[in-house]
Amino acid sequence: MSKNTTNLFALKGKIQNYAWGGKQFIPELLGMEANDEKCAEYWLGAHANAPSTILTTEGNQSLNDFLKSNLVASLGSEVVNKFGRLPFLFKVLDVHDMLSIQVHPSKKEAEKGFKNENDLGIPITAPHRNYKDDNHKPEIMVALSEFWLLHGFLPKNQLIQRLKNTPEFVGLLPIFEKESYYGLYKKVMEQSQEASNKMLAPLVERIMPLYLAGKLDKSSPDYWAAKAVDSAEDKTLLDKGIYSIYFFNILKANKGEAIFQDAGIPHAYLEGQNMELMANSDNVLRGGLTPKHIDVPELLKHITFEETIPNIMQGTLQDDGLERIYKTIAPDFELSKIDISSVKAYQSQSKTAQIIMIIEGQAEIKEGNTVLTLKKGESAFLKAQSVYSISTLTSAIIYKATAP
Repeated sequence: MSKNTTNLFALKGKIQNYAWGGKQFIPELLGMEANDEKCAEYWLGAHANAPSTILTTEGNQSLNDFLKSNLVASLGSEVVNKFGRLPFLFKVLDVHDMLSIQVHPSKKEAEKGFKNENDLGIPITAPHRNYKDDNHKPEIMVALSEFWLLHGFLPKNQLIQRLKNTPEFVGLLPIFEKESYYGLYKKVMEQSQEASNKMLAPLVERIMPLYLAGKLDKSSPDYWAAKAVDSAEDKTLLDKGIYSIYFFNILKANKGEAIFQDAGIPHAYLEGQNMELMANSDNVLRGGLTPKHIDVPELLKHITFEETIPNIMQGTLQDDGLERIYKTIAPDFELSKIDISSVKAYQSQSKTAQIIMIIEGQAEIKEGNTVLTLKKGESAFLKAQSVYSISTLTSAIIYKATAP
């Protein structure tokens, strides 16, 4: 076969072993032996930190190298002109312990922050580095199980109720009424460890026995605050991230439901498994519930200090009755779920690169003369202008990442 006459390739991602990950879900999904290692994320994409491997007739290559030599053919000229690279990063997440309270910068702020830290000579790998690249990181997640997360500030009247109903936080009410979201958050995030311990210790003493007795519901901030303390290595230093648990919306997404997080919306994943699609970036500014670097002044610069009315998305089922697209305002990516059975094959034509992953079942993909059989946990890369079909003898659930 001559060089790259095919448009369809098998793709292998990279596992990321972060401390908050579970030990079962990702190994089981990928058909690997589970061991004692925490598998938090599985990355499919061309991010420099963990590029996927593409299987070509010339042998295995990193997706980065493959794209460099096949940029326009892979991405199409429109995406190349707009982004100059694969604009998205596709992930599977298994959240066993809570992730850090975090916010992602806008594109403009990311470019500024990245340049500034480069000019200061801070190594990319330095633990105190805020900006890993020059890109924004809007993201969408679709729940693969019941999924719990924190998402943006509570609406004003709900936050007032929350402060009133939490005896330890009643003293914060005048600050919120006078200085709104910014004043309230700045006040607690700039507290000394001694001051936050003093305010949070009575709260922890009150909720901990209830948590340990199994009397708290996951829809209550008390549950997650107690869980955060229970799983902390040092229980004497109470984490300021606990404030965010009380100030933010606590959401439950059921399997197949999606949440979009744009730049500026503070959030944290609490528990569950999801598919996540984001701009090709690893920029995270953290505000608690993490042993990683926290930069409060930088965090306060980037948070959108206003209420968030949660939008749990069901996606839009397409005319074929098979594909459900979760549309967002992000220009970098589009996520969809394809649910097929033996009755009907899925047909599509790609305008730009696509990555697909089988989450349940197995399926056969045909593009021109190339046929790939993929089972649960396996993935494929399709170049721009691919005309392809996906069929199955049984049933399959597939997630697809592309750019709109």
